[in-house]
Amino acid sequence: MTTSQLPDWMASRLGDRTAGRGVAKVLRVLGAQPRQVSYASTAEVSASAGVNAATVVRAAQLLGFSGWPALRSEIRSRYLSSLSASEVLSEHGTGGDGSAAAAVRRGTHNLQDLSLVLDQAQIDRVAGAIAGARVTLVLGSGSFAGPGLQLSHLAQTIGHDVRLHRTGGTSLFNEVSLLREGDCLIAFLLWRTPWQILHAMQAAPPGVRIVLVCDQTRDELVTLADEFVHVPSEGSSMFPSLVAPTVVVEATLAALVARDPDAAAAASDRAELLWSRYGLFPDPGEDLQ
Repeated sequence: MTTSQLPDWMASRLGDRTAGRGVAKVLRVLGAQPRQVSYASTAEVSASAGVNAATVVRAAQLLGFSGWPALRSEIRSRYLSSLSASEVLSEHGTGGDGSAAAAVRRGTHNLQDLSLVLDQAQIDRVAGAIAGARVTLVLGSGSFAGPGLQLSHLAQTIGHDVRLHRTGGTSLFNEVSLLREGDCLIAFLLWRTPWQILHAMQAAPPGVRIVLVCDQTRDELVTLADEFVHVPSEGSSMFPSLVAPTVVVEATLAALVARDPDAAAAASDRAELLWSRYGLFPDPGEDLQ
């Protein structure tokens, strides 16, 4: 087969490598039917391509993925990112068992996919980058800044200078320009992300460690990042799910604590003391009226 028969991103990942006859059949199916295969099992893809299940796994590995679940997640993310929110709603349709059940089912599925690709060693490296940084700047657009808020607030509580920046324009680039060698920049790139966040990462000064939490393994993003954390993000209705990125944040915070539990506990105690001094929270049993 020729790379002209494949989507550009698949052709780029394939590069100069040659696909055998069976793998080529799988790749043609993936390129021609992105919507159908993005939900398909290994058995369903192998049946469509007329090959065995092992050949589907080899096709995924030839493209640089650990296996079919990781490649399927990539295909699905790229397909959904080409749709508007209303088109995503049409794609999902109306669940017969209700929105609550659909949301739980999709979140559970995303966590199952995440469990296949999440790497403890990588999470430890991300925690190390935060721990070793003078300042960590966190970027995210709109609702996708949600996991970043959790990361910045709780990391501050255990003594790390982690700042969430949510505005764009000159303010964003000024903030990035203040980073120094050894600092850390963490960005959440999900579904469709404004150009400004990508450009801000490109503008990071030399020596700044860049961490991307992203739902698409685009070459230009992977090469930009020191640590690229791949997450599934499909929601059950109009909008992407933040379940998997939130779990990545929780894992990173746990790894930060594990690096020095005594220091984390001491910082948390200092924060609690400060909050108590200024009466930020009601005392247990206090009348809330």
